[in-house]
Amino acid sequence: MKIERDVSLGRLTTIGTGGPARYFARPETVAELQEAIAFAREHGVAVVTVGLGSNLLVADEGVDALVLKLAGELAAAEIQGELLVAGGGAPNAVCLHRARAAALGGFEFACAIPGTAGGGVRMNAGAYGGDWAQILVRALVVDRNGAEWRSADELDLSYRHSAVADGQVVARVEFRLYRGSPEEIKAAVADMQARRKAAQPTNKRTFGSVFKNPDHELSAGRMLEACGLRGHRIGGAQISPRHANFIENAGGARSADAVALMAEARRRARVQYGVDLQHEVALLGPIELPQQ
Repeated sequence: MKIERDVSLGRLTTIGTGGPARYFARPETVAELQEAIAFAREHGVAVVTVGLGSNLLVADEGVDALVLKLAGELAAAEIQGELLVAGGGAPNAVCLHRARAAALGGFEFACAIPGTAGGGVRMNAGAYGGDWAQILVRALVVDRNGAEWRSADELDLSYRHSAVADGQVVARVEFRLYRGSPEEIKAAVADMQARRKAAQPTNKRTFGSVFKNPDHELSAGRMLEACGLRGHRIGGAQISPRHANFIENAGGARSADAVALMAEARRRARVQYGVDLQHEVALLGPIELPQQ
């Protein structure tokens, strides 16, 4: 397995910003993944994964870490009976294609989540009333101590949360699906995709939802819209005119521009509603939101 140095992460993120990774690798097997983690330990750096680069904001200065993008069998997916067995780096779109081809339902909601099976475990990804917690059987978690299968209960899945810790990598995932009608599955996916396209800036470079929905009658997007933030721009980044809980790369954006928008959004939500919004996007590298 090749370990590269100073690899630009901006081209690997969906918003298109961020500096280089000190080290970068594409492990294709669990053994290679363990080899990569051992390398990071020997060189005294953290281990992080990028998946498809969604739900991720990388510091402009770069990341002093070993950044992994799972490949090979760690990015493949197959059907075993009514189980969908996927590598942690398997794109949700590939997983859905495998399930639909096998007439298995239960994974349709993931059509609205442009990420990977493993990334979904880490944040208990969800959309349109479904989430990983509803279908996950177990996941293979790898860290410096080895590889261990963990059940859904052991992963402690809740709203945008799991027990997967920093430095741990989800290498494989098993989902329990159910027999369904291919026509109904196709129709459900088409409906969700149409709803997503109508409500979200799917044709823009974003990292997905910025903030978690607060315990409030308004969602994060509705709250920020009421704060007058739709279309608000700093540098090359802007809060989406279509959905205020998305930040778009409007041209030449830096991660610092997105951070400044996030800070302003939090400030306005706190002033107008007394709510402290918590970011859903993962921050990679030396990024800190100002505490106001």
